[in-house]
Amino acid sequence: MKLVTFEDKDGARLGVVGADGKNVVDLGVAASSLPRDLTALIAANRLGEVERAARAAPKSAERALASLSLLPPIPHPGKIVCLGLNYADHAAEGGHAKPEYPSFFMRGGTSLVAHGKPIIRPKCSDKLDYEAELAVIIGHPARNVARDKALGHVAGYSCFNDGSLRDYQRKTSQWTIGKNFDATGGFGPYFVSADELPPGAVGLDISTRLNGQVMQNSNTRHMLTPVDEAIALLTECMTLEPGDVIAMGTPSGVGYARKPPVFMKPGDTVEIIIEKVGLLSNPIADQA
Repeated sequence: MKLVTFEDKDGARLGVVGADGKNVVDLGVAASSLPRDLTALIAANRLGEVERAARAAPKSAERALASLSLLPPIPHPGKIVCLGLNYADHAAEGGHAKPEYPSFFMRGGTSLVAHGKPIIRPKCSDKLDYEAELAVIIGHPARNVARDKALGHVAGYSCFNDGSLRDYQRKTSQWTIGKNFDATGGFGPYFVSADELPPGAVGLDISTRLNGQVMQNSNTRHMLTPVDEAIALLTECMTLEPGDVIAMGTPSGVGYARKPPVFMKPGDTVEIIIEKVGLLSNPIADQA
């Protein structure tokens, strides 16, 4: 099952993407008793009702996907936890050894940008880089979760672009400032329920295209810390809650490591493609 979050005059709404990928059933019309946002739907454990509602929906509930103004699947996550250096080839291209423990860092909600909306290059830097990542969306509260139970806490997956200002990332000994510029983190377009994918979303091709040219090309089986282990490690520290997002790190091929470096600039289009999950596309624009 694929869901999108979109906005209209009444605010955020949820839609179920049809099998043809062109039409969406507006759940606000098809099942007005269901929560209007994905976090509330997940937290209420009512995902199972969505497909039934979509199948029974009247024709009046259908909307053309291309006509919708999408929002990130989770517009306001409580937490966005990211993994750095989670593919050995990416660690090596940046001159880093394989980490003994994952390099966790946090993103803020104002850094997110929806599919089709511009990723913004700020006035203070021209070192805007792309990073294709698998996003994990938590479905059930998790604290001190054993690895063999971890995937039971995952509601679904999405595409993520961990857009990074490389000069700011290196101004300090940690990466927060370079990873949190407004509207630099592409997220979407779909929420894909976990039952649609292999356990832990392992074995999926993941790539980046910049203006149609393939820049990154790998597979999620090469993650050093897979989804189940990441959840087990994080929940030693914190409670993961419904709607929290984990961005699972990027493979090699990022712009800063190329010779010469390749950074995104206004007029570019960046696409993140993950097999069975979707294609996330964003134009690049300068900060106004």
